[in-house]
Amino acid sequence: MAGLFDKQADVYLDARPTYPKEWYSKLAVLTPHHTLAWDVGTGNGQAALSVAEHYEQVIGTDVSESQLQRAMLHPRVRYAHTPLSITDDEVIALVGGEDSVDLVTVAQAVHWFDLPKFYNLVSRVLKKPGGVFAVWCYNDIEVDPTFDPIMKRFHDTTLPFWDKKVQYVFDGYKTLPFPFESVGFGSEGNPLPLDIPKQLSFEGFLKMLRSWSAVTTAKDQGVDLLPEKVVKEFEGAWGGSKLVRSVSYKAFMLAGKVRLRSL
Repeated sequence: MAGLFDKQADVYLDARPTYPKEWYSKLAVLTPHHTLAWDVGTGNGQAALSVAEHYEQVIGTDVSESQLQRAMLHPRVRYAHTPLSITDDEVIALVGGEDSVDLVTVAQAVHWFDLPKFYNLVSRVLKKPGGVFAVWCYNDIEVDPTFDPIMKRFHDTTLPFWDKKVQYVFDGYKTLPFPFESVGFGSEGNPLPLDIPKQLSFEGFLKMLRSWSAVTTAKDQGVDLLPEKVVKEFEGAWGGSKLVRSVSYKAFMLAGKVRLRSL
């Protein structure tokens, strides 16, 4: 995973949609305390900065050093590199100890993780019973009825080059294991559907496609999924390279608390 996103860190920083501010407000209402949050797979820190509007301190961690080097600074956000070699106990100490975290967030990344191992970590660091764990992803972009079928055809050409774990994203997290008690923001097998509206330039759209790990993997294998012919077809359906369009990213969220065992 780290290698995939090291290669396109600069493109990734520019291309991805901004998650709506109200998501964080609604999650913050769910936690009785707002002392400490942990944003995992923080990348360039987009989610961490928004979480920091509601929590006194945010720890943003990532396995990718190149992503963290481009992370956006904030006085309440501290970034830390968590290499694959780090132990669970070291991660817990880094974050603040067991039963210390009010909110854990993972934006567009949890599908890459070793889920049983990671979920055990989350269960250990979250405060009980008030701590909340939220994950989300987006898996599609809607523009208009002319553009969307072209996008679908392009997406189909990328399928052989995706890591198998991305199937969770294609499924809208419906198949993602999520053994946590629902807090009203989706539940295992039934994620909450959300929209991410965005004003997007054609250049920004192409940057988004080039940030896909499948496009990078294909390029490494000598396959150009975005040759000039494909770019021109997209440009024509978009309405020209200078046009800024209103688009909608289709997103999905799961949020929950640690299930406490009955005595």
